[in-house]
Amino acid sequence: MKVLVLYHPQSEHATLVETFVRDMQRRHDMDGKIEMVSLDTRAGAEKATVYGVWSYPAIIATKDDGQSLNIWQGEPLPLMDEVAAYARS
Repeated sequence: MKVLVLYHPQSEHATLVETFVRDMQRRHDMDGKIEMVSLDTRAGAEKATVYGVWSYPAIIATKDDGQSLNIWQGEPLPLMDEVAAYARS
């Protein structure tokens, strides 16, 4: 399992998202399981379209094959424990 985080790095929520990811990696041993994706890139915009994301930041828990398990959009961000539970399943 892995977690995609779609966000705009130059936005007002960038620091919140980056702190969330850093803390989650530390608390839940998620190194290598979280992918930060900038929506300012073509690849990021394509991922948002593929997963039907319309509000940012967005956190997507996926299977290894890319199938989404759960999507959280906008603020407030979900609980770290909730996201980690999907990543460990």
